[in-house]
Amino acid sequence: MRYLTWLLRIMLFVALLGFAMKNNEIVSLRYLFGFEWQAPLVVALFGFLIIGVMLGMMAMLNTVMRLRSDLAHARAEAQSNQSGRSTESQTDSPEHSS
Repeated sequence: MRYLTWLLRIMLFVALLGFAMKNNEIVSLRYLFGFEWQAPLVVALFGFLIIGVMLGMMAMLNTVMRLRSDLAHARAEAQSNQSGRSTESQTDSPEHSS
C-alpha cells in the first residue's frame, strides 16, 4: 500500500510539473487604480489557489472553534458522570454486602 501511495504522489508531482512547464507565459493582471501585476500564469494560479484556501479556512474557523469547545464540554461532562458513577458504586458496595 505504501508503494502505491508513493507512486500516486510521484504521478501527481509529474502532472503538476508538466502543467507548470506548459503554462509559463507571462500574464498581466490588472487591478483597480491602474495597478498591474505581471507573472507567469502558473504562479498567478498558485497564488490565487493559496489565497482561496486561506479565505476558506478563515471562514470555517468560527465553526471549528465552536465545535471543539462543545466537544471539550461534552468530554468533561462525560468524565464527571463516569467518576460520579464510580463513587456511587463504591458507596453502594458496603450496603449490599451486609
